Amino acid sequence: MPSSSRELSSAQLDSALKEGIVTQGLQVDDQAREAMLKYLGLLQRWNKAYNLTSIKDPVQMLSYHLLDSLSIGPHLQGQSFIDVGTGAGLPGIPLAVTHPDKNFSLLDSNGKKIRFLFQIKTALKLRNVKEMQGRVEEYRPEQRYDGVISRAFASLTDMIEGSKHLLIPGGRFYAMKGRYPDKELSGLPKGYKVEQAIELEVPTLDQQRHLIIIKKS
Repeated sequence: MPSSSRELSSAQLDSALKEGIVTQGLQVDDQAREAMLKYLGLLQRWNKAYNLTSIKDPVQMLSYHLLDSLSIGPHLQGQSFIDVGTGAGLPGIPLAVTHPDKNFSLLDSNGKKIRFLFQIKTALKLRNVKEMQGRVEEYRPEQRYDGVISRAFASLTDMIEGSKHLLIPGGRFYAMKGRYPDKELSGLPKGYKVEQAIELEVPTLDQQRHLIIIKKS
């Protein structure tokens, strides 16, 4: 995959995305790949005014945002998920694009980011996405979720304590982490256990990535 995007055409970005998806062993059709590239373009455009992400380079966005988000898709169990602290829609938007059979609620307290997500949902015609503004600890959904997803929380304990009211009985927390969080795992709230700790492979991302799946004991 190219290391610089300054002179990349849309076709080259598409090729880079396709290469990354193949390397991950994922099945993503042409329509979904096209939608993700459209999302990437809109993210670049809106980022200039809304400061949605500190990453400006499209190729880096492709790795850090798209491919990183897609890496957890095969591990999701259930049909309804909430992405808390979603920011620019990560990982929720890429997951919604590639998993049209699942429903994703995107929650963030920042109104500008929610307006961006509404535009994304409209532009990509995503019927399985609902964007909502609010604080996670205050949000009370009509129906609870099979899974809570986040890569925004500073600690696993904060994620569990702040969003446990959003899960159905038997639901799961999906925490996206960098290095394996030994200290955090040793201090989980009472009554919760790690169901799986998965080392993720994200093409061209020279950093450790882990998915920690947590359930009630």
